[in-house]
Parts: sequence; structure tokens; C-alpha cells
Amino acid sequence: MNLQECLQQVIREQASDVFIVAGLPISYRKNGVICRFADEKLLPSDTERILREIYEYAENRDMQGLHEKGDDDFSFAIRGMSRFRVSAYKQRGSLSAVIRIITFDLPDAHALHIPDYVLHLGESGKGMVLVTGPAGSGKSTTLACMIDQINQNQSKHIITLEDPLEYLHQHGQSVVSQREINVDTENYVSALRAALRQSPDVILLGEMRDYETIEVAMTAAETGHLLLSTLHTIGAANTIDRIIDVFPANQQKQIGVQLSTVLNAVVSQQLVPSVDGRMVPALEIMTVTPAIRNMIRDNKIPQIDGIIYSSMKEDMISMDGSLLNLYKQGIITRDTALKYATNADMLAKKLY
Repeated sequence: MNLQECLQQVIREQASDVFIVAGLPISYRKNGVICRFADEKLLPSDTERILREIYEYAENRDMQGLHEKGDDDFSFAIRGMSRFRVSAYKQRGSLSAVIRIITFDLPDAHALHIPDYVLHLGESGKGMVLVTGPAGSGKSTTLACMIDQINQNQSKHIITLEDPLEYLHQHGQSVVSQREINVDTENYVSALRAALRQSPDVILLGEMRDYETIEVAMTAAETGHLLLSTLHTIGAANTIDRIIDVFPANQQKQIGVQLSTVLNAVVSQQLVPSVDGRMVPALEIMTVTPAIRNMIRDNKIPQIDGIIYSSMKEDMISMDGSLLNLYKQGIITRDTALKYATNADMLAKKLY
């Protein structure tokens, strides 16, 4: 089976990732479970051949960086099929890759059970909205749905800075400029600084990776732009702690004050299996109220979890509250709700 046939099959299977690793057959992840195409194991020469084919699809991208550094991230598209995000790497001296399937069509937010409230967070006009969660939890998909909501309903200039581009947005009511790191611009920091001079209304920053990126992102949010971004954190309180802890100790109080004024909301998500075999997001949502702004400013961040957990409103709901709602709607089973709960004992008392 050649690469194109393999990718066509995983798209038909509605898989999320393909694994090209020596010592195993070509494998793919579907609804959180890893499956194998056949019993024939790949040799190092096979993985190198497949990797070369991938690099040819990526406009004959140079493999020198992969050989020198051991890692390379990029994307490519096959006309009429899909777009793919690739993380190529070395393991045990052989070449390997994980390919993420990204369809050309934008995701249907309602089919994915993303709440309307989350989609409308992009209507605030300024400030910072963060979507957080572990790798592979659907953060990029949620952000793509939020961008599409803005694009279809508001007249804005949207600039996306991504590494690599995952979803392609057509111009709707808005103008959408999509920039890929290492292809259209050097890095996140220089692209973000340049974006501030490009008359943006909304900036999508693929990931707040380090101190310098977070610093420029907060400045962008402070100067009247809406900034959407992601962090690999679980929970709103952990997200706030992570941002503040990135800065030197002598700046942390000032950053807490700054963050309390620019942060609008934190959406923390994980994917859980539904009763019909799909993966759906469970979302903890924290909207920054005056009380929470005071907690961030006064460094009383651990108290935030208590406020979220005691609320069941659409703008303030805990992860366990979201799981409870999915269970009541018949979308997930009782066992799934308890497996993914933050406090399974407390949630069990509410399930019936």
C-alpha cells in the first residue's frame, strides 16, 4: 500500500492520526484507539521511503533539518483529499512520523457539541481568550470554530499565526490572513509583533510557548485586540499559574495585575468517547468575573476552582459539570463520566 492509498483509507475510517514507525505496521488512531493496517512490520528502509514521499508532497521540502536536528514539523495537502500535519522525528536511528489528518472542510461546531457560549467568546472585541488542554484534545478545532463564527458574522481583520496551518479559512464577512511559522514568517514572536502593525482586530496565536511570546501576546490583548491562543495546561487555575510562573519572580505581581485586566475566559477541554463511538469535548469554562479578576490580582488563584465547581451556568462550569451535562443528554455513559472526572466520588452522587 502506497502513502496516498493509506491516507485515503484513514480518511474513510475518520481516523485522527497515522503512525509511521519502524518495527510496527502502519498504524492509525480512531476514536482514541490505535489500530493497524496489516501485520507486515515496517523496516527502517520502509519508513525512510515513506518519509521521502511525504517530503515530496510537502513541495519537495528539504529533509536536511530532520537529519540534523532529529525533529521537523510541517504540513502538506493532497488536492481533493485533505490537509495533513506532520511531526517527523528520529527514533532508534530510524526515521518516523506521526501524521494528523485535517479535513479541508471546517468542523461543524454543533455536531462536535461545542457550546454556543464558547463560539460567541470571539464577540468580546478585545482581551484574551485561552483554550487549554493536553495535546490532541481538540484545542485547534475549537479555535477554528470560534474563528469561523467571527468570520461569518463580523467585519474584522483576522490574523492567524500557526505552526503549521491546520484549517483553511475562506474570507467571509471578515478578511482572514493566515501565516504559517517557518514558511511565511520566522517565528511566533516576530510574527506577533508584525501583526500589531497589520491593523488586526483578532489575532489567533497557535500556542503561547514561552516567556517572550506570552509577554507580546499580553501586550496585544492590552492594546485593544482580541487574542485567542492555547496552552498545554489542564484547568483554568493551572493556566493562570502557568502564565504567571513563566515570568521572573520580581515581575509576577505586576503580571498578575496585567493578566487580571486582559483575560476574558479560559476554556479547558478533553476529548471523551461518546455512546456512538465518536470523541466529543468536555469543557471546563471560566469566564473572568470581577470576583475572579480580584483573585488573580491578589494571587488567590487556588480559590478560583471553588467558584467554578460550585457553578452550573453556561459561562462558568467545571469539567465534572460538563461531564454531568453530557451524561444527562445521553451523549456519554456513566462509566465514561466517572473515568474522566476530576472528582469521581462527588460526581457519582449526582449521576443516576
